[in-house]
Amino acid sequence: VASKEHGGMTQHIGAYQVTHNSSLITFIDTPGHAAFEKMRSRGAEAADISILVVSVDDGVMPQTIEAIKHIQKAMTPMIVAVNKIDLPGINVKVQTEKIKRQLSDQKVLVEQYGGDVPVVEISAKTGAGVLELLETINLVSEMQEFKGDPEKGATGVIIEANIDKFKGPVATVLVRNGSLSKGDIIKAGNTRGKVRGMFDWAGKPV
Repeated sequence: VASKEHGGMTQHIGAYQVTHNSSLITFIDTPGHAAFEKMRSRGAEAADISILVVSVDDGVMPQTIEAIKHIQKAMTPMIVAVNKIDLPGINVKVQTEKIKRQLSDQKVLVEQYGGDVPVVEISAKTGAGVLELLETINLVSEMQEFKGDPEKGATGVIIEANIDKFKGPVATVLVRNGSLSKGDIIKAGNTRGKVRGMFDWAGKPV
């Protein structure tokens, strides 16, 4: 995703889905750059679980601290993903311990320090640790007992919206509860509209 973005970094909030052990997990990807604080704030408020991604070589940065504050304000359960463990010349064990200490300074107590925040070491590049991260997400979800009622009308969050020259107004919608169907009337703020079509994260019709 980042390779297609200006400056090689994600500049919008994207939503993606993956199935793991029969559970459908929806990821909201918010930009990590310091300039995108408001977008991270919205992401934390929309999520059931927040994954704090910390680079193994950079550790806790100013924008990491700001993201922690958003997560703490939203009061969502947190998982820490220590990323880039594939980097050559990095002592992952030493760096991860350093990150855990930095996190404790921000009142984030990881499991090894007697807290309830799991830490998973991953490489987004090679995929190492990603299955463990998905397992951890499912485990936290089960403990929190997240449930929805498919019989209800849909309620949710507009993640992003834009005008598509072929489709017209397009919104990325995260349905938090209930079911959304083609033909439904939706209301967001003072705006109303009819659902003319729905597509999943990969662009396939729903």
